[in-house]
Amino acid sequence: MKTLGDMIERNAVNHANAEALVYGERRYTHRQFADRVRRLAAAFFDLGLRRQERVSCLAMNCSEFLEVYGAGELAGYIVATVNFRLAAPEMAYIIKDSAPKILVFEAQYAEVVGGLRPQLSSIEQYVCIGKGPDWALSYEDVLGSGAPTGPPIRATEDDYVHLIYTSGTTGRPKGVIRGQREDVRVAETLGVEMNVTVDGRMQLMMPLFHVGSKFLQLAQHWRGGAVILHRTFDPVEVLQTIERERVTLTHMAPTMVQALLNVPDIGKYDVKSLDVLCYSAAPMPVSLLRKGLAILGPVFLQLYGMTEGAGTTLHKHQHRPDGTALDIKRLGSVGQAAPRVEIRIVDDAGVDCALSEPGEVWLRSDTMLSSYWNNAPATINALRDGWYHTGDVGYLDDEGFLFLVDRKKDMIISGGENIYSREVEEALASHPDVVDAAVIGVADAHWGEAVKAIVVRAGNSTIDEAALIEHCRTLIASYKKPKSIEYVDELPRLPSGKINKVVLRERYRKR
Repeated sequence: MKTLGDMIERNAVNHANAEALVYGERRYTHRQFADRVRRLAAAFFDLGLRRQERVSCLAMNCSEFLEVYGAGELAGYIVATVNFRLAAPEMAYIIKDSAPKILVFEAQYAEVVGGLRPQLSSIEQYVCIGKGPDWALSYEDVLGSGAPTGPPIRATEDDYVHLIYTSGTTGRPKGVIRGQREDVRVAETLGVEMNVTVDGRMQLMMPLFHVGSKFLQLAQHWRGGAVILHRTFDPVEVLQTIERERVTLTHMAPTMVQALLNVPDIGKYDVKSLDVLCYSAAPMPVSLLRKGLAILGPVFLQLYGMTEGAGTTLHKHQHRPDGTALDIKRLGSVGQAAPRVEIRIVDDAGVDCALSEPGEVWLRSDTMLSSYWNNAPATINALRDGWYHTGDVGYLDDEGFLFLVDRKKDMIISGGENIYSREVEEALASHPDVVDAAVIGVADAHWGEAVKAIVVRAGNSTIDEAALIEHCRTLIASYKKPKSIEYVDELPRLPSGKINKVVLRERYRKR
């Protein structure tokens, strides 16, 4: 199997009548899913799309999103995703950067897309999921017009396949180019690491514009099993679905796990089918793990990776919150390198660090990104001599467990979402009453981390916290805006003139 399209075609034969996708009332077998993907890929070709040209998708989780992905995987189109949580200017930047010929969007975003249309010169066709405006084609009409045999082109293993945007330290999103070869390896690697089975039933609720759900979907379909897709996260609905669909594997951020375990009558749901609960974005607190193991059993597995590629796994048997002191310490790690992944810990001089000595985490794997789209400087900085420079700071112990201790790029993880401080600082600085601003992550009992801004106001300004937060909300996604703002007379700086965030973090950690 050389491409993800081969996987779709293989499943249509080998697992023809087995369920491939469950979304609400919709149930598609692998044969039916492949038929819809072929027709959509053919329809895109008829609309003028060709191999390695882009089709963008702006949608919440839905079966159509996976069909758009599948059409690209089969025909060799590049599927570029758009985060629906972004503000309109952020969406515009991503769509213009990826330059798609076709934009598929849900009807609820028609007003936003309509407002952006004058800026989106590359788009030749708009396709709307649901009842849309008169300037867009109907998704079902487009799919229905496609030939059942698919388009006259097919993907090759050297093609690009996914273009996933992730926030950059400069405040501009970076387009991560995922190749067919690399994502086949991701599917295989995660399938092995999570013990995905042919008859497995995987529940997904994280947004499909991120690689978290997408990578796991590929792992399950690599094995030929079923994906049960949720539109959003609702802890009661998740429990009901595990019971009803006999879910074997589910994926959540730690904050979601906490919400799930806090459902008052969780004990009434039959969750015995669940074999793996995969969590990512951050280690799980020991107290939460103990509670989870007591309620759900030994199902927890942690993955550390990024849009750029696979990383490490803390396996189910390594979750021992009542074990030795070393067992408990390793619960704070992100596990050991997955198959096909090598890890180095390197200091600022490029020298490998000793065991337990922190340095930058470098990864090498055939699951890694090809490059960053339209961004040679970022590619050169991140990919050197075959190693991906993660920007994370961590250390390895004597058995290869990776402990993350900081993030060079000042990334804040709030509720499973990556937020970069520079992007928020630029939004703050755009207000005329702001002279200087710094953003850090502070501990939050629910979200893991919350965005805190420390701001120097102009001399006579009286702008309050609520007004400045609202200003940020108009420029960046709501989840990125500061949760709190503190006004100061000046910010601490290093001799170089840069803001000393070490001092700021220590100051607000103590508070």
